[in-house]
Amino acid sequence: MTAELKSTSEGRTMVLTIANPTQRNALGPEIYAAGIEALNGAESSDEIRSVVIVGEGAWFCAGGSLQRLSDNRQRDPSVQAESIEGLHNWIDSIRAFPKPIIAAVEGAAAGAGFSLALACDFVVAARDAIFAASYSNVALSPDGGLSWQLGRALPRQLASEWLMCGERIGAPRLHALGLVNELSENGQALASALALATRLNARAPNSLASIKELLSEAPGATFASQLSQERDHFVRNLHHPNAGIGIAAFVEKKPPQYE
Repeated sequence: MTAELKSTSEGRTMVLTIANPTQRNALGPEIYAAGIEALNGAESSDEIRSVVIVGEGAWFCAGGSLQRLSDNRQRDPSVQAESIEGLHNWIDSIRAFPKPIIAAVEGAAAGAGFSLALACDFVVAARDAIFAASYSNVALSPDGGLSWQLGRALPRQLASEWLMCGERIGAPRLHALGLVNELSENGQALASALALATRLNARAPNSLASIKELLSEAPGATFASQLSQERDHFVRNLHHPNAGIGIAAFVEKKPPQYE
């Protein structure tokens, strides 16, 4: 079966399903390209307000295909470099996408699958889900921004342990450390992610886009520059029609219906 990224809709949420079950939903160039194309389409659609990424069947994503990596060792190094650029372009598109993206993790998120989950704005994981930065188990090093994500989210010693030892980490531990937003019952990660998406879909898209952009820029910004960005976003959002809708609905104690 050829690996593919399936796109479906659940109300105002686009669901992207990594479908490569014979290889535990391993990633490849065709999935990276499809992911970028899907997000480009969703960004321009007024009907889509959020995205959920999930794996088909019992696994979220096993990362890169070891068979493909082994084959690439016989080719020019530029072949693997191009493949990783494809992954990184997809990760960049997830982080730059102006609408919320939720990872729904069942089974395991390993290697680049771990990177993919952490690139999302929210992570919902089944209680028995496993995360693994397993690169060092096969003498490799991280990709997909995993060292950046873990290096900022964790103390250096803990990030070193996870990346260098390559051990399996349970979802409850990631939840306790703030890397997983919500634990679901086993087999219910997608349903829980869609429930979260429904809550987000009811909020003003322009407000959520500003929050995502501000959070993305904050790590590299000075306090003064971040204050300036917050000012500009606030003023722009205040003068957006949705602010009028939201303020009026709050005063009238009615649920807002944002544009």
